[in-house]
Amino acid sequence: MEAELAELEAALGHGFENRDLLVRALTHRSLANQQATAGGDARPAGAGDNERLEFLGDAVLGLVVAEELFASHPEWHEGELTRVRSQLVSRQHMAEVAASIGLGIHLRLSRGEDKSGLRYKSTVLSNTMEAVMAALFLDGGLEPVRNFARSRVMGRAAELLAEELRSGAALGNYKSALQEHMQAEGTGIPVYKVKSESGPDHRKRFLVEVRLKSESGEPGQPLARGMGSTKKYAEQDAARRALERLTANGASGPEGTQEEEAAR
Repeated sequence: MEAELAELEAALGHGFENRDLLVRALTHRSLANQQATAGGDARPAGAGDNERLEFLGDAVLGLVVAEELFASHPEWHEGELTRVRSQLVSRQHMAEVAASIGLGIHLRLSRGEDKSGLRYKSTVLSNTMEAVMAALFLDGGLEPVRNFARSRVMGRAAELLAEELRSGAALGNYKSALQEHMQAEGTGIPVYKVKSESGPDHRKRFLVEVRLKSESGEPGQPLARGMGSTKKYAEQDAARRALERLTANGASGPEGTQEEEAAR
């Protein structure tokens, strides 16, 4: 086990002073339950599942990624920073990061779950990766988490997302993200309507409103409005504004700006 932990430490770029933290971060609740049932209170050091560490690791990772994006992209607005951060700390991306360092082979699972192939499932990998981030933080502070985030979590992935933002391609994600959020909440689906057009043909400006469509098919109250040089961009802007408002405080209702008022 010592050799395996040393291999993982090398991939993480940090040698642990307290390896029990790393062991716990790698321990799935199935093994913790199995050990508790078999041995009562006489469990080995480092036993106990990693779920509390997942909670802390998620927060720490979000902080260091936000810090890095804030420092490296002073030209980005809040919405752009939020969107890229959410992509970088998403379960899908963190599962890919976990796979890139071979985290699956180090997971500590019960015999039954090990046979089921749980160690290579994306949800388990991403959760364990978050727990490992917490272990890094508790053992060495923010610096080892920053170093790992820069090299493994961000790296080329952050560069590609930045390129997408510059090209406008990343705007296409907002409509999908809004629909996924609303489906997860069970509130309905978003529908888009052009409210107005302004400007000459070569400099058109579109004002689009996104509304919540209920399961009955009736259009609900407006969620947000967005503007753009094409209908597509205006829809994406409206979806971005709606997503930010819904995830920030659950607010729903029309959102207006001075620019939107002038376009009506």
